[in-house]
Amino acid sequence: MGQWRYVQANDLAIREARPPRRRPVFRPMSAASTTPGADRLTATTTRLAGDGTGVRAAAVDLLAAAGRDGILWQHEGFGLAGRGVALRIELPRGLTDAAAVAGVTASLAAIRRGDDVAGPGTGAVALGALPFAREAPGTLVVPRVVIGRRDAEAWITTVAGPGDGPSAARLAGQMTADALGGFTDPRPAPSEFTLTAMMDHDAWGGLVAGAVARIDAGALGKVVLARQVDVTANRPFVTSDVLARLLALYPTCMIFRIDSFLGASPELLIERRGALVASHPLAGTIGRSGDLATDEALIAGLLASPKERSEHAYVIEGLRRTLGPLCDDLDVPDKPTVLELRNVTHLATRLTGMLSAVSGRPDGPDGGPGSPGQAGDHAAPPGGGPSHPGLRVPSALQLVAAVHPTPAVGGTPTDAAVAYIGEVEGFDRGRYAGPVGWMDARGDGSWAIGLRSADVDGPHASMYAGVGVVAGSRAGNELAETQLKLQALLAALVRP
Repeated sequence: MGQWRYVQANDLAIREARPPRRRPVFRPMSAASTTPGADRLTATTTRLAGDGTGVRAAAVDLLAAAGRDGILWQHEGFGLAGRGVALRIELPRGLTDAAAVAGVTASLAAIRRGDDVAGPGTGAVALGALPFAREAPGTLVVPRVVIGRRDAEAWITTVAGPGDGPSAARLAGQMTADALGGFTDPRPAPSEFTLTAMMDHDAWGGLVAGAVARIDAGALGKVVLARQVDVTANRPFVTSDVLARLLALYPTCMIFRIDSFLGASPELLIERRGALVASHPLAGTIGRSGDLATDEALIAGLLASPKERSEHAYVIEGLRRTLGPLCDDLDVPDKPTVLELRNVTHLATRLTGMLSAVSGRPDGPDGGPGSPGQAGDHAAPPGGGPSHPGLRVPSALQLVAAVHPTPAVGGTPTDAAVAYIGEVEGFDRGRYAGPVGWMDARGDGSWAIGLRSADVDGPHASMYAGVGVVAGSRAGNELAETQLKLQALLAALVRP
């Protein structure tokens, strides 16, 4: 039976109706099925740069390693670049199928491993961009070759089956040469383009007003609405150039390219390292002026705005309710900080926790109560060190399945907000605002929300930007916010 309660989050009281929340149930790896062929593969990881190699890790260019159309995930000092496909791991019912989500870790664990480098991102790694809709089918890819870099070390992993060794070695050699030699993709960039909004400004204003009316009537607390703007250029986009500009313009963001989907996300959905979990959600936005004094005043106004703080508080409380039952300890700061990007400033709160470890017991017939509650790795203590046999925690992807979509990209109550989005938004979000990231065989991984993103196909690109609508939202302000966010990607796509 649902109940009303007041939630104190980030100094704001939020009145909301919600049913009692059950602790998510995680299907154990022993009960998960693996992708056919995984057990015929071997992942071999060797050191590429760092101590004893004579090569500085800073000399390893991950964008060059990814080449013209390979996979790239890069966030400050850590990154992965992949080419080829050793294994595809399907999620036919998306994140709603607990067995399939658990099976990702099981499939990676089934791949034999031989290496001289340890740590997150080594060995077999699955990367992917999943749809916004939880139930939509998704695919993760284990690349044939991955080059990884973390601070002062870099490595290369090849994943090969019987008879694949020579071709994998050739690809590894080519990627190494590109990574150390600075691969270039000398194609002419677009010089002309047109923009087409899928919804005109008047229609957008009506969309926002309708959402505010629904909120004022008590049906929703918050709903996130997005716009799609298509770009048509006079020649194909050079995505390696686009990524290079994103890396230069937004060095603190998570830069990614998965197939035709690319972007620079500022928002960390889930990061897991052993038993440590972190999330860094954003909600509440103001533009930047370029003038220091003006920007300081704008930030002060953002921090003091009841409307922006309310929007942010919904997100933090949603994650607190989801991650809290999974952790022995979850640290949620009382007040947000700000994240300053090139053209906007966001309210931000970093949540960190220690995941609860559950002793391995025989699992029930459907992975329910009595199960070990884990399809990932043994829980590692803080700072690294020996794992504790019999203690297990959810994998990074299982945590993603538990929290997505957060109120930062859907709204609250979640089901009602997502249903409303489907009714009124007017387009299929696809992978926009879905989880994008990676996970290794230990269950460690990092997943961003696919924001500041675009689907690119030759000379065509579809860009997306969303805003959180709450009580007091105004259509003109929300339109301006989407334009600021769209400009972030447009500048990288069509920079002269």
